[in-house]
Amino acid sequence: MAKFIPNSPKLNQKKRMFYALMAFSIIFAMLILRLMWVQFVDGGKYQQMAIEQQTKDSIITSKRGIIYDRNGKVLAQSASVDTVAITPREAMKEKNIDKVAQDLASILEMDKEEVLKKLTKTSSGYEILKRKIDSNQSKKIKELGYKGIYLIEDSKRYYPYGSLASHVIGFVGDDNQGLNGIEMIYDKYLKGVPGRVVTAKNALGTDMPYKYEKHINAQNGVNVVLTIDEVIQHFAEKYLKEAVEKYQVENGGACIIMNAKTGEILAMATYPDYDLNAPFTLTNPKHIEQLEGLEGEERSKKLYELRNLMWRNKAVVDTYEPGSTYKSFVAAMALEENVVDLDHPFDCPGYAVYNGVRIRCHKTTGHGSLTFKSGVENSCNPVFMAVGSLVGKSAFTRYHKLFGFTKPTGFDLPGEASGIFFSEDNFNELELATSSFGQGFNITPLQLVTALTAITNDGVMVKPRIVKELVDDNGVVVETFETEQIRQVISKDTAKTVREILEGVVTNGTSKNAYIKGYRVAGKTGTSEKQPRGNGKYVASFLGFAPADDPEIIGLVMLDEPGTHLYMGGQIAAPTFKNIFDDTLRYLGIEPKYTEEEMADKGQMVPKVEGMSVEDAKMQFGGLKLEYKIIGSGENVLEQNPKGGITVPSGSVVMLYTEESEVSEVVVPDVVGKTAVEANQILTNSRLNMKVGDSTSESGESYVASQSPAAGETVSTGTIVTVEILHKDVH
Repeated sequence: MAKFIPNSPKLNQKKRMFYALMAFSIIFAMLILRLMWVQFVDGGKYQQMAIEQQTKDSIITSKRGIIYDRNGKVLAQSASVDTVAITPREAMKEKNIDKVAQDLASILEMDKEEVLKKLTKTSSGYEILKRKIDSNQSKKIKELGYKGIYLIEDSKRYYPYGSLASHVIGFVGDDNQGLNGIEMIYDKYLKGVPGRVVTAKNALGTDMPYKYEKHINAQNGVNVVLTIDEVIQHFAEKYLKEAVEKYQVENGGACIIMNAKTGEILAMATYPDYDLNAPFTLTNPKHIEQLEGLEGEERSKKLYELRNLMWRNKAVVDTYEPGSTYKSFVAAMALEENVVDLDHPFDCPGYAVYNGVRIRCHKTTGHGSLTFKSGVENSCNPVFMAVGSLVGKSAFTRYHKLFGFTKPTGFDLPGEASGIFFSEDNFNELELATSSFGQGFNITPLQLVTALTAITNDGVMVKPRIVKELVDDNGVVVETFETEQIRQVISKDTAKTVREILEGVVTNGTSKNAYIKGYRVAGKTGTSEKQPRGNGKYVASFLGFAPADDPEIIGLVMLDEPGTHLYMGGQIAAPTFKNIFDDTLRYLGIEPKYTEEEMADKGQMVPKVEGMSVEDAKMQFGGLKLEYKIIGSGENVLEQNPKGGITVPSGSVVMLYTEESEVSEVVVPDVVGKTAVEANQILTNSRLNMKVGDSTSESGESYVASQSPAAGETVSTGTIVTVEILHKDVH
């Protein structure tokens, strides 16, 4: 039997071989596992690193879609520009990199050190030096011929009309992404799909020949056609700006013009506005003043706040108390519920008391006895508080919701606000009373205009929309947006009756300053006192439509905190509405239809009598509602004022000069506040002509609200002074 020897050389050799084999197996297994990890887990990462090392991937910006108005006018488009990119490793091959930096900085209007830092950033294979340079800069960079400097095709957004519809259209950032308005909401359609240029690089990081390039073409964005009409938008912005500046409106104003049947927005304006081609530049002098003296983070924070305020679309985002414009809908509720008829009797002592609170009428002496119809025409608060009580809290709340005042409309612009109303638990008799004349709750201008479609559209409310269709570059319609009916709110008969009542408000009531000769205009003024009550801050507004018998367009003018002694909706919002609608109705081809009374009230055309004998001249005035005054003792009329062919108010005086006068220039007198006849006499005596716009009614108690040229200006004799005539008895 063999004896066991534990440390035999043969046994030790086997052990060493075993351990070596085990170690090798473990190492091999680890290598296999690592290889599998690299291959299957980190494979994508390393593949991407290899691609980045071996290729240069340049983005080709897609051409952003065009934004058109409803008639095909370009409101926003993209122009071809270049972006300057650099490959630092290639650029460093230039002998004098400092001169390269200086030349580029000079052309691109950049800091030299900033350019040099990017040129020498060897840790980066690709750097953007400056985006969206103009063609002249591109030409100069090409002429330099420096290595590693590339011009990549890019695009820059351009807005041909500058600030027109700025709060609707919106703008884009440096990366061509929509940041506001339609540009943001329809960004996924407008932006298109970017293309790429993939260029192979050698081991040194420089470009391989052209045959190693791969181009993936960009796909242009879809074009957006708005419902906006550029001409009507211009009317709205022009007169809104005039009103804001004339009445020193602290918080600006808003205006909406809508197609009464389809809900299409024809114009939507907010003023102050901003330049779409420089959207980050403040335009309001008051805002610019607020930045003075601020630095660092404090300045940045304030600038951010003011920019957002400038971009804010008051027509969609802001809420306010609608005031008496809301009475249009309370009237509809009452008629629909059959709690009143047109002749329902009411009494107004100048106030009403609810829950121990005395609430006054705008006519503090009271309207006395009046019917429901005359109560609407006179915008009597006690009448409407009584009407609200007749309707009742439950029905009132239900109709308020049916008219869409508690939810956003779903409009295609960012930030649309919702209405704010009382909770049912807190809606007591006092809240019902104040709500009945449009105070105590908040709505948006867009909600108000939308609700009016139920009255203009035979009881059916339609959804507002601002995009008409999407079309491609070949003019093929990609998508069309049709009229969308929301619901039937009131009956056809009720809607018709309310339209007739609101027409009476303009012809006989507190909205006379919205009256346009030849057109049947209907509507309601609003003057709401802002909270806290008694602070002297108001919102003046007018909501209306025309023609009253078959409405084509709806309009709202809202002026937030007028700063003059004129602050009532009838005083400032109604005449602004009148100016916008007068131009718009004529532009749309809706012909005026004058009544006999309107024809008689259009004034008298002055006969041309210069060169005639005095006796013959006198005969020309026979049968005319004009007076004449002969100046001098000559036998013939050498000069007349006003000139022949000019229409002047009935009762005006025509000056007939029979002797030569050396007077060639005169100072314009002040006629603001005078009646039309008084103003004409004053101007005539100063050898000036007066013109009153065709859209103005001179009946009733009226006055000259403005004149142009202004008082104190020196003008030639015979100059026409245009005056605006407004009514006094408005609210």
